[in-house]
Amino acid sequence: MLDVSIIIVSFNARTHLLRCLQSLHDAPPTRPHEIIVVDNASTDGSAEAARRWPGVRVIESGTNLGFAGGNNAGIRASAGSCLLLLNSDTIVPAGAVDTLLAALERDPSVAVAGPRLVDAGGRAELSVGRMVGPWNELRQKLLMPARAEELARREHFPDWVSGACLLVRRADAEAVGLLDERFFMYLEDVDFCAAIRARGRRVLFTPSVEITHVRGGSRASEPAQTGRAYRRSQIAFYEKHHPGWAPLLRLYLRVRQADR
Repeated sequence: MLDVSIIIVSFNARTHLLRCLQSLHDAPPTRPHEIIVVDNASTDGSAEAARRWPGVRVIESGTNLGFAGGNNAGIRASAGSCLLLLNSDTIVPAGAVDTLLAALERDPSVAVAGPRLVDAGGRAELSVGRMVGPWNELRQKLLMPARAEELARREHFPDWVSGACLLVRRADAEAVGLLDERFFMYLEDVDFCAAIRARGRRVLFTPSVEITHVRGGSRASEPAQTGRAYRRSQIAFYEKHHPGWAPLLRLYLRVRQADR
């Protein structure tokens, strides 16, 4: 079995995807691995361009499965004992995948590991946090981005790490039934980590690995649809984890939309 399957879901993000693949090609992991690109029915030639890279397997979904559905398709087609979910708009430096694997493997109680994510200017982004809920969301809006750098400097065990670069043991991913496809885009990583933690497993954040997250790949191509997808995921998340708050969230979102 391969040590890690790198799964990249892409939708109309050709430029970002090729830059991501270039970074993996220039400095590939030393551990046995595979790279799988799941193309969510892009119309910008992403699938054809990705196929030109040696060792990259492309799965064309035929429809836009979203982030959770696309990753699940990649996971089911993969063979690695660990799975690295990687956004198409990331740049992976030399040694990053190997170091993240080592961080995951040194503690058997850890099921998920996530790195420090920075933007193109090197500024830390919020890629780790507490379980999403009404009070934690309010706290995050009030304190971030001031605390993003603080959180990204120290190794700790948060409730979730970002799905932009998330390493998980296959056994743990399969034990929770993979990612919940009710979340088309956004919050699927928080929900996934919550399901894994519910089994008594731990989530690790390590700043020993730094990944550049350029942002804006798939989201930039369809900004209005992306906004609607976020709202749907937010409602689905609250219905699943905080059902008592879901009606209030629906009302708040309706009022906010009416004010625009």
